[in-house]
Parts: sequence; structure tokens; C-alpha cells
Amino acid sequence: MTSANGNLTLTGRFIGYDGTYLQMESPYGPLTVRYGDMTCTGDDCPDPDSFVPTIRLSGASRMAEILLPGLIEGFGRSMGYRVAFAQIDSTHATLSLFQDDDHVADFTIRSSTTDEGFADLIAHEADLVMSVREVRESEVAVADGLGIGRLDDGRQSRIVALDGLVPIVAPGRNVPGISLRDLSRVYTGGIRDWTEVGGAPGRITVNLMDPSSGLAQGFLDSVVARMNRPLTEDVRYHATLADLVAAVAEDPNALGIVPWGKAVFAQQLALTDQCGFSLLPRAETLKAEDYPLTMPLFLYLPQRRQAPILREFLTWLRTPESQLVVRRSGFVDPGPVPIPLADQGQRFATAITLAGDEIPLEELQRMVAIMKPRTRLSTTFRFEAGSSRLDAQSRSGLLDLAQSLRKGRYEGRSIMLIGFSDGRGDANANRLLSEERAESVKRALVTLIGDVRDTVTIDTEAFGEALPMGCDDTSWGRELNRRVELWVD
Repeated sequence: MTSANGNLTLTGRFIGYDGTYLQMESPYGPLTVRYGDMTCTGDDCPDPDSFVPTIRLSGASRMAEILLPGLIEGFGRSMGYRVAFAQIDSTHATLSLFQDDDHVADFTIRSSTTDEGFADLIAHEADLVMSVREVRESEVAVADGLGIGRLDDGRQSRIVALDGLVPIVAPGRNVPGISLRDLSRVYTGGIRDWTEVGGAPGRITVNLMDPSSGLAQGFLDSVVARMNRPLTEDVRYHATLADLVAAVAEDPNALGIVPWGKAVFAQQLALTDQCGFSLLPRAETLKAEDYPLTMPLFLYLPQRRQAPILREFLTWLRTPESQLVVRRSGFVDPGPVPIPLADQGQRFATAITLAGDEIPLEELQRMVAIMKPRTRLSTTFRFEAGSSRLDAQSRSGLLDLAQSLRKGRYEGRSIMLIGFSDGRGDANANRLLSEERAESVKRALVTLIGDVRDTVTIDTEAFGEALPMGCDDTSWGRELNRRVELWVD
């Protein structure tokens, strides 16, 4: 690339072109130049007169097979485009958008693994990563060092759908449920027989997706790693979900991990704990992260100028139309849903059962009095383990809530952020801590919405350990309990 006056010459590898700006990889890092101001020499120099934007997606096959093609097609039709699908080979497909005879854009999809998606992004061979797990610290560091940006920044990712991991067994295996602690011990070799988890005798056969899959990595990161022990060598790996489910369904001693809705002929196990909580994934528990093995499905993008068609697609992903496509694809959309007080009897009953001397009846009555005229929304704010930073799903939920407030969805109404804590330590100190969490979410929200706060009332309240979602004897239970709920009048 040479400037018009010839005083500046840049040499590097072509990354992308959006019709106005060209991105290149240079000895100085990724650079963006206005194409019309430069003279380009080289085989990859684009022709502005015949240019068609190409958006390259790479990553998890679970997202590439149905979800993303459905979303791209839905986006195209909502914009009035004709959509043409072409399967190039077993791992590559292209969706082309046309307006009359004009070729508007191509979306190319490479179906592989989450690991390969991030590798393609780092190599400047992808514009979006399809990921069924959160980006890892090592990937964040490499991308940041290459000038791609901080991939753990909420502005560089979108949660397009929600999934959940479910333990499954063969039909007829009479097990009341399994705790996350025991699930971790099974997969690290600490538990080997069904009698150790309340079942009939039989040596447990452990099944898992191929370890290169994002689903297996998500399970290993969130469950197995908690034991600080390696995965047992007895694991039976499977290349596809269908193979895994079939193997579990045919083996009376088998245990496997599959995504929500994929159990098919196998039997789902509820997640249990010593305090009597029993959880199965449902749409509202996945949306609220009340189910501890909730797995958001992400799109990650680099920190560089994007083609207008890609910016329009990312904006469209927050619309009700996109959420309908997500549901039709067999996933849970991230949009909030109401959870009426009348539907929360089980958790209130448990709260009353577990309440000790530090949580008097008057405090429970005060909590119910505040909640009764309001409805809980599934948007819930939880925090990364050992941190005051919101987790990825909560950061996305905060941005979505701010957008709804800016659009006037809650104009003239009041919303309340109610903080809760785990039960370790003094109850009064925990209430103060939960109040601080609610206030921190409010401050972050007010920063995002600006002057909109004049048209909606945002209040906070806190009840500490009064309404647990899990048992405090495990880190998983404590993380469920440390939260800020959203209630609307």
C-alpha cells in the first residue's frame, strides 16, 4: 500500500476489506487504511467495483450446523434479501444474500471446533468465532498481543443462544440424581460404582465427547477442574453426540454428558445437593443461570473495523426475530422472560426450611412483601468465581437491559435490583455484601443508560443469605447464591 504522494509505503498480509477500509497485517501489528487514499499492489488487492463483502465464520459444529445458518437466513429475509445456501463440502457452507440481481454479501461457515475457530481468528482467517465455551485466558492473551483486542471484553462478543450440559444414564438406571461434586469425582476416578451415588451396584462407565470439542472443554473447565485432579483414563470418547447418546442408552452402567435437549433415548439426571435442591434445565433456569451447568453460545469478533453488513447482522441478533430463530433451532434464546412469584414456591419453601436463627421470620416476610407486587425477570447477574466481575452471561444481560431501557421499554416503571449472598460468615455482613453487589450492578447500569435514568426508577434491595439457590457446602452452590436478581413492578 503506497500513499498518493509516495511518501508512505506499507507492506503486509491482506486481512480484510469492507468496501472503504482495508485491513492488513504488518510489522507494526494490524493496520487499517482508507483504501481510496492508497495505491495497492499485490495479488490480494480488492477491486472496489466488483467487491462483495465476505463474512467468515469458524468454530463449533454444534453452532455451525443449524443455528448460524438459520440466523443468517433469518437476518437476510428480515432485510428483504434473497438467500441462497450452498454446501461446499462436509465442513464448509456459504449463504449468499442478493437484492434483485445485486450480490450483497457472502457468509462463509467453517464447521470445526471452538479451538480451531479461535485459531482461525488469531490467524486473521475468520471474522467471527462460533464458540460453545467462554474464551480462555491463554486465547485472550494471544489475541491481545496480536492487536486483535481483549476477547473477554463484552464489546467483542455476543451471546446468541443458551445451552446446558446434562448428565444422562441408560433408561431404567434408578438413580435419584447426582451432585456436581460427585459428578466431578466420577470423571476424575474418585467414584467408580453406582452404589456410591445411591444407585444399584455396577461399575460406572464414563462417556464424553471428543476432548477437542467445546462441549467437552466446557464440562472439563466448569466441573472436572474443580477437583484439581486429571480426567480419569477410563473415559470413553465419542466423535458425535449421536454416538455418545446411543452408547449410554445401550449400557446400563453408563454415564454421559450431553447438551440440553439431546438426551433422546437416554434418561436425564437431575443435579442435586445435600440441602435438598434438585435442578433440571428448563428455559427459565438457563436464562437465569439458576441451572449451574448453563452454557452460553458465543460469537467472538476481533477489534477491527467491520463491514456494514456484519454490523447490521450483530444488531439484528438482539431482536425478537432472531430469538424466534434460536428457539426453532432447538436452543434457548437469551431474551428475558417473567418468572411470577407464584411459580417460585419451591425455592421459598427451601428458604424457610433452611433459615436459621440469623434469618428471622420478619426478614422473610419483608422480602415477600417487597417481591409480591413485582415480577422477577430471568435476567440475573452473577459473578466470576472469586471475583467481583460479572460473568459473561451477566455482562451480556446488562448490555441488553441497558438497551431495553434506552428504547423506553420500562419507561414510567420501576425496576429493583435485589442482592443475595452465600451463607458463609455473619448474616448481617452477608446482607451488607449483597447490598454492595446490587449497588455495583446499578452503577454499571446507570453508566450505560445515561439520561434514561430520568424516565425509569432503579432501586436496590438486599437480603443476604435469605433465599439460597444451592447448598453452601460446595463452590457451585455458593456461586449460585451470590447473585443480583431483576424484579419489575
